[in-house]
Amino acid sequence: MPPKESRYPNDWLALAEKDLLRVTRSLRDKDPELAAFCLQQAVEKFLKAYLLSKGWKLRRIHDLEALLDDAIAYDSSLDQFRNACQKITNYYVVERYPLTVEAEFTADEVRTSLEAAGQLIEKLRRGIR
Repeated sequence: MPPKESRYPNDWLALAEKDLLRVTRSLRDKDPELAAFCLQQAVEKFLKAYLLSKGWKLRRIHDLEALLDDAIAYDSSLDQFRNACQKITNYYVVERYPLTVEAEFTADEVRTSLEAAGQLIEKLRRGIR
């Protein structure tokens, strides 16, 4: 039987912070594709930490917009980050699934997404009890 994922928000928060550091490191190393993927992973884990702190039942899901929908039930102001979540979700898809068309991300594009995600992340950090 495979091990179960932690349901403790602080465990998810620790991994999210680690992924966030990987974004910066990957950008510095001129690897925007890895930076984009790590950004998606960080936002996903921050959202899950926030949701778990509210009593949410953990789901295996990578769609940031769907996670955001769940988070909005606790804080409707999070809806302002919908566009960022939609864009950042695509980073996961492109990195994990072969596409018929080459899809690359520029470092500037990832930095812009990181800036938008930073505002969401700060709000989520403050909302974790």
